Amino acid sequence: MAKSMTAFARQSDNQEFGSLVWEVRSVNHRYLDVSTRIPEDLRAIEIAVREKVAAVLKRGKVECALRFKSAPSHAAVININESLATALVNACQLVAKPLHQPSEMNIMDVLRWPGVVEEQEQDLQSVGKAALDLLDKTLQELVENRQREGERLKEMVLQRKDAMVKIVQQEQARRPEILKAYREKMLARLEELKANPDQDRFEQELAYLAQKMDVDEELDRLNSHFKELSDVFNRDEAIGRRLDFIMQELNREANTLGSKSVDINSTQASVDMKVLIEQMREQIQNIE
Repeated sequence: MAKSMTAFARQSDNQEFGSLVWEVRSVNHRYLDVSTRIPEDLRAIEIAVREKVAAVLKRGKVECALRFKSAPSHAAVININESLATALVNACQLVAKPLHQPSEMNIMDVLRWPGVVEEQEQDLQSVGKAALDLLDKTLQELVENRQREGERLKEMVLQRKDAMVKIVQQEQARRPEILKAYREKMLARLEELKANPDQDRFEQELAYLAQKMDVDEELDRLNSHFKELSDVFNRDEAIGRRLDFIMQELNREANTLGSKSVDINSTQASVDMKVLIEQMREQIQNIE
């Protein structure tokens, strides 16, 4: 199954404690490379985030960004440590009394004193669990987007593969014609030179050249690689590296076909195949 490594997903959730937003994006990469941006208060979930990503993705550079905003009602609550505030005021009055002057500490001074205003503790464990649950939904969306894009890439690759199949079929059909034309070309050349070669020796040389020109094995291997290319897309696993290898093999056979070419049509066939292979390779670079 083809899965693209380039995709984006976004999911949000609003609960009593506030809002959570995950944004996950991935691009092509040889291996799985996960980076995270998580609020400091929720750093405890980072390892779990990486584990969840690794469970559903095999390759790609993946960026996971979490935004968390506390609910306004929660943020508006101010808790006062009354005992500390009272002790602070009493201490100021006690010090001011022997000095025969009133205390200069005002209300804001008391509130600014460390510990007087207590931050309301939030149940970060429940927030973290909600964030991980939301990440599951975000990753599911990402995988679906990667699969959709992967199917599009698959169609592009298979279209070019089909074009190569037609070229190979044409070359296979032309093999007898090419040998016949080469024989006639050699005879015409000898006639121009007014040469009268030994017929047996001529046939031996022609057989030797025909053997050097023979590309039946290359064409058969190309057909074998075409079949494997189609089969690979039916595997339920990461197939990008296997596709890379098939492209290398196709390119090798196309080069050999060009090196053995003795007419312009075969040379052009080799060039056309290499162009199609390069186009497939560009698409395959983005398949997981």
